[in-house]
Amino acid sequence: MAQRIVTLTLNPAVDMASTAPAVRPTHKIRTFDEHVDPGGGGVNVARVIHALGGETLALVLVGGVTGHFLEELLADAGVPCLHLPIAGRTRVSTTVHDQATGLEYRFVPQGPVVTQPEWRTMLAALEQAEASWVVASGSLPQGVPDDFYAQAARIAARRGQSFVLDCSGAPLAAALGQGIALLKPSLSELEQLLGGVLTDPRAQEDAAMTLVRRGDANMVALTLGAEGALLATAAGLHRMAALPVPVRSTVGAGDAFLAALTLALVRGKTQQDALAWGIAAGSAAVARVGTARFTRAEVEALVPAAAR
Repeated sequence: MAQRIVTLTLNPAVDMASTAPAVRPTHKIRTFDEHVDPGGGGVNVARVIHALGGETLALVLVGGVTGHFLEELLADAGVPCLHLPIAGRTRVSTTVHDQATGLEYRFVPQGPVVTQPEWRTMLAALEQAEASWVVASGSLPQGVPDDFYAQAARIAARRGQSFVLDCSGAPLAAALGQGIALLKPSLSELEQLLGGVLTDPRAQEDAAMTLVRRGDANMVALTLGAEGALLATAAGLHRMAALPVPVRSTVGAGDAFLAALTLALVRGKTQQDALAWGIAAGSAAVARVGTARFTRAEVEALVPAAAR
């Protein structure tokens, strides 16, 4: 299991996506092109790793009839999972693409309340999980302390596993310096963390390198939406532009980027090549309606263009 990647998802979701001719208030809006996917940060990362031929195990808190539905969707996708039961119901998220304006509307519930015995089962499962890398991604549900990811990072470090983190706000701040191998903030998340606006590319690069230099994380992958992404490490910095693909949905694109980047690093790719894989997977994700719906062949076809 030297290349296995375990993912943690404490607040998963059943992701429902559809298209409407126009989104208008108070009207009954008929939709079409419906898709239902298993979602949530770590779930999406595990799905993408599996789709790209990597070895993974998703540790997921699930509850209620919606939790059973999520389990069914993951089974259909063939993603290896360990389902950890909670009393609350797994949330359902909704995304609607408005044909008239081209805008995307995303409705994301807060999720269930998770008790201390329930969230501790995730840490206990992590203590037993065999993997070389651990990816913790997504929001923390109500009831889970802000330092949960910091606790998980320390467990991974003690077990000799590389820890990857994608979150925001207080849980992100609490985990800095706790043995993070790879941190993946979006631009808005980095701005919130550092308390400033980073519109200039040089300022973005300096901010990412600052996190590396002060030991907050060994590597920082900063996603910049339509501007691409950059990867900051002690060895230097790589920046790559986004690929010119049609944008049909942004749901799960950041998770796809992180999954492909991490898998490439696990497989021994150079940091620059790993970033190209991340850009390719993120681009493939936005080109499709639904949550990170693409094939391995589609990503592989985009890698050479991303690496240019």
